[in-house]
Amino acid sequence: MILDLFAGPGGWSHALSVLGARDIGLEWDEWACKARAAAGQLTVRTDVALYPVWPWVGRTRGLIASPPCQAWSMAGKRLGLVDQPLVHQAVADLAAGRDTREELLAGCRDERSLLAAEPMRYLHALNLAGEPEWVAMEEVTDVLPLWRQYAEVLRVWGFSVWAGILNAADFGVPQTRRRAILLASRVHTAQPPPPTHARVAEPDSLFGPGRDRWVSMAEALGWGATDRPVPTVYAGGGPGGGPEPFPSGSRQTLAHARDRGNWRQHPDVALEPQKCGAGCTARHGARAATPADAPAPTFTSKATHWKWSLRSNNQTNATVRSVAELAGTLFFGHRANECTWVAEAAVPQPEHGEAQAAPDPIRITAREAGILQTFPADYPWAGNKGQVFSQIGNAVPPRLAAHLLAPHLGVTLRPDDFTLAA
Repeated sequence: MILDLFAGPGGWSHALSVLGARDIGLEWDEWACKARAAAGQLTVRTDVALYPVWPWVGRTRGLIASPPCQAWSMAGKRLGLVDQPLVHQAVADLAAGRDTREELLAGCRDERSLLAAEPMRYLHALNLAGEPEWVAMEEVTDVLPLWRQYAEVLRVWGFSVWAGILNAADFGVPQTRRRAILLASRVHTAQPPPPTHARVAEPDSLFGPGRDRWVSMAEALGWGATDRPVPTVYAGGGPGGGPEPFPSGSRQTLAHARDRGNWRQHPDVALEPQKCGAGCTARHGARAATPADAPAPTFTSKATHWKWSLRSNNQTNATVRSVAELAGTLFFGHRANECTWVAEAAVPQPEHGEAQAAPDPIRITAREAGILQTFPADYPWAGNKGQVFSQIGNAVPPRLAAHLLAPHLGVTLRPDDFTLAA
């Protein structure tokens, strides 16, 4: 079996299902477990730190671990950095078969910090039985020194190991999400998967296939693709009159305008084939028809065109990216209702006369956030809004996970294995 520690709502599990495999996930959060159950994923609801290892010994082919990142993330207080010496000590002790977690936990500023040492407890017990065959782990970038400590231990045990930083954008995820990754194998040379995407599209060459352009939010969500309308919303009513798509004070989603039929191709938009070298159009297929500066969805009135961007939170240094770009790293928690679509004038406002007021910010939906994490548009999230957004922000992007897992499973990941917007 494949054992998935801290399984969450199913980022790794969905990736495995795309690759024709499945895991058993250990997860304590009630609503993440319900989402997993609705998605048909095997789950043991438990605390990873308390669950015994012996049931898995002699049965485990692969071990996956994405310990909770709240203690280490820049979105939190980052007390994991303060606790880091204690976590390193816990890893060293567990690798030697000594369980000092209780006394070390008493010294931690954030009790979640020590969860990053839990995979070593499982690895030590499994290694005595010559298991697992492979390991894949993921965390925020500040955990890389800890992954390197794991790597040293695993090499002594006979594993080939690679540990480093990967950007999810390089693997078709529409956000610049950088993560510390550890890959280990007893039977293959461990190495990172070859990137499939780049900031600028690359043509095929004698040295191998080129890379697609990074996937923008608009492309992932189906806004502005050649076979879809560019969202154009008219102040004061839809194209044929009637109610305003986003009334004053509304917090409805951009997708709601499409559902109501208030989008149409903007006359100023001209989509041309992407020019990235010989052979590129044939390889990219439909995506090649979307230029690098593909137009963002616009809010239009008689005097002003508006372009939409995603603002990650309400802080002054929040990441704000146009929908024609990738999202920044999505994180939620207490900021669940602060990740919003915001508009700004696409052309300068007139110096004289009445300026048009920008439309109100529009909250991102769970469906949109899930798509930007490369979950299916109809993924069965469970819980209230805050619980769902927390699950989405903490999950491993399935598309990144699939690229990490495919070599271990001997499977080739095809470009069309992941579809985003429905």
